[in-house]
Amino acid sequence: MEGIRLLLVDDEEEFRGTIAKRLTLRGISPEQAASGEECLSVLEKMPMDVVVLDVKMPGMSGIEALHHIKEKYPKTEVILLTGHATTLDGVEGIKAGAFDYLSKPIELDHLIGKIKHAYDKIRREEEKLKEAEFREKMEQQMIATERLASLGTLAAGVAHEINNPLAIIKESAGWMKLILKKDECAEIPRKQDFDMALNKIEKGVERAKRITLQLLGFARKDDSVLAELNLKELADEAIRLVTREAANKDIEIVQEMDIPGNTIWSDPYQLRQVLINLLTNAIHATGSGGNITIKLEVIGEEVALSVQDTGQGIPKENLERIFEPFFSTKSPGEGTGLGLFVTRGIVEKLGGKIEVESRLGHGTSFCIKLPKYLEVKEGLAGRDHTDILNKIIKMG
Repeated sequence: MEGIRLLLVDDEEEFRGTIAKRLTLRGISPEQAASGEECLSVLEKMPMDVVVLDVKMPGMSGIEALHHIKEKYPKTEVILLTGHATTLDGVEGIKAGAFDYLSKPIELDHLIGKIKHAYDKIRREEEKLKEAEFREKMEQQMIATERLASLGTLAAGVAHEINNPLAIIKESAGWMKLILKKDECAEIPRKQDFDMALNKIEKGVERAKRITLQLLGFARKDDSVLAELNLKELADEAIRLVTREAANKDIEIVQEMDIPGNTIWSDPYQLRQVLINLLTNAIHATGSGGNITIKLEVIGEEVALSVQDTGQGIPKENLERIFEPFFSTKSPGEGTGLGLFVTRGIVEKLGGKIEVESRLGHGTSFCIKLPKYLEVKEGLAGRDHTDILNKIIKMG
């Protein structure tokens, strides 16, 4: 009953005031109105859970006010107060949508019982609505799963068809390089140009293989494995996997994560992939001798995990495009443009969001905001990935 929003409407000020005081002593502090018109005015300003409404009032009657309430505020429950001689008004009111009615003089415990039952009905309706929304999300998630499963099957076939000729191209290029290394080919004209062309072929093959692997990783719909995980320990694992790459550029990775509340319920495997993606991008963007900071904050029922680098930053015109598939600021052959696209998909599927801030010459910060307790989300439902697959096929 705590927090219930109650409106008491009666033209008899003494009666209304007495009931209001007694209800307040029992832990329910009602708003008050002296007429049907004032009742509607109060409802326009603040929503109410339950309205206790006198039937016989000058001006707008309780029954008229009831009709307006049920029309404009259908979720608000109404309890009518009638005189012994006007119980038919109570029956009429129930037909019009009132929760129940009481005859004056009323017993306070009886009134409180009716208010409690009306409030319980509201909560049950809210629970039914939440259950219906949950079922709808589950149905959408099942549809999305089926679509992604179909996409994964198709992607696997495409990758197989692409990887077979790629293997032949790579083997042939390697064979040609071996021939060029033989003594009899040492003096052939433009030998250096042949070597350069074969190197380009091999790089192109590797790039195509990375694209097919990332597409398969994106299209595969693994079941989420929910577990209670320590974000600091997860960050430690991710850092260990990129330590060598950071050390080669003399980049220091700093953690600011020793705070209470650093455990959440989510999918540790997918979060680890997100952290590795962000750390790898930060290392690529940061010059020799720079540093990267992983920071954790707890904000209410959310955690905010940020990866900040001291790199060159991202131009303003590119900030809104970096999450697009195949958009990359790296040199040709150095990136597929799918990393951040996949990262955002994972974060959204885990019920969170990812934000980016950047200033040229001052570095970039990616911030992941996640709920402490993972709820069912639509995930990647509703996105059309067919165009992505078509681009992959064209690139093959």
